[in-house]
Amino acid sequence: MKLSLIHLLPIGGLISLAISSCGDTSNIGSSLISDEVSIIVDSSFVATGRTADNSQVQARTITQLLGIINAGEYGTLSSDFVTQFMPAGSIDTTGITSDNIDSVKLIFSIPNGAYVGDSLIPMGLKVFPLTKSLPSPIYSDFDPSDYYDPSAPLSSKIYACNALGEKDSVAALDARYIFVDLPASLGKRLYDAYVSDPAVYQSPISFSRIFPGLYVSNSYGSGRVVKIQNTLLRLYYHRTFHKADKDSTARYYGNYYAVTPEIISNNIIDYKMSQPLSDRIRSGEQIIIAPAGTDIDVEFPAKDIINFYKANSGPLSVINSLSFSIPAEYLTNNYGILPPDNLLLVLKNKKDKFFADNLVNDNVSSFYATFDREKMCYTFSDMRGYILDVLGKDNLTPDDYTFSLTPVIVTVSTNQTSYYQTSTYVSDISPYMETPAMVKLSVEKAKIIFTYSKQSIKN
Repeated sequence: MKLSLIHLLPIGGLISLAISSCGDTSNIGSSLISDEVSIIVDSSFVATGRTADNSQVQARTITQLLGIINAGEYGTLSSDFVTQFMPAGSIDTTGITSDNIDSVKLIFSIPNGAYVGDSLIPMGLKVFPLTKSLPSPIYSDFDPSDYYDPSAPLSSKIYACNALGEKDSVAALDARYIFVDLPASLGKRLYDAYVSDPAVYQSPISFSRIFPGLYVSNSYGSGRVVKIQNTLLRLYYHRTFHKADKDSTARYYGNYYAVTPEIISNNIIDYKMSQPLSDRIRSGEQIIIAPAGTDIDVEFPAKDIINFYKANSGPLSVINSLSFSIPAEYLTNNYGILPPDNLLLVLKNKKDKFFADNLVNDNVSSFYATFDREKMCYTFSDMRGYILDVLGKDNLTPDDYTFSLTPVIVTVSTNQTSYYQTSTYVSDISPYMETPAMVKLSVEKAKIIFTYSKQSIKN
């Protein structure tokens, strides 16, 4: 057993000095002058883990993945997506009818480097109108076949993911853009819907009744998956001015429809694990694959920790801390696929509710850790609240100590506490829906450090 005992300064000595200076101490109990506090640190506990399926991931992101890769060490991943749109609260109608609508473009914004694979490979996409509103909740294994007509695409596009041949001003941008021409008739229909009843633009639910959204699928090529950060529909229109005997035309556009957190958007992931990865998992290795691949189920040694604490502590003992640091390893591959930046450790029976209710870590039943690339580990440093919670239970069941270890995206926001000071807080934790990631963990080699203080009284 890895056990450390740290003795602190006896507290009774200081108390006795203060009391003796106030007069007779003959009636003062001897315990006041012989108390001492010890800090006990135990790192002998062992957790266990096994790889588990994570192919059904709840949609909790506006990031959209599009493309196909076949990476020998990783496997084959393809992603299409379906999405609704949030309409603008109002649109320009001054001197305009639907006849003034010239065209509509679907625009995807891809941050530089936000892809896995070859940026030069030409790939194709098709855009279909949805025929009915999307369900909620919606998951990564969603089947769109009942929601669109495959014989009636709105548009198609061949695209790359680089700036070769572009002007210097375009090449210097921090994102690449894909512009897809859609029929002007779509823009006319959406414009007329606003003119006839502006109320339909006041919520995504009412808007989805007149425009359920789009399904975007891969149609050509493979070798790249891109991460689309922003998606919008742009309406191009004109206005004609009559001056004396001459007419003039001014042209405008409005970004009236966008993918935002308020609407339903979902990546449809199809992942087929590579044989080498499958063999490693079958042999017992613990591997996380994302997106929509595998998690790790962890059995945390809560019973052992509680039994040790109860057997060795006293009535004046206090639990100080509990941390859990899991070693990680890169998995060799030729596509630059790296470990996910963040992992969520959440009680397995509470995982679905965690994501469905848009929760963040409470450090009692859920925790997150960021990958430490220098120490090659994920460390959950503040699990004291968890052990205090289960300490009060008479009998622990597997639901009390079985956790799911799953990749997530953590959003940290800033709060202005004063003119000079700001504070940060976790505002969102959502399932990982970024470009491919994978990592090998060694749960049995994790370092679990349990610390408590113990006050002894000598009579």
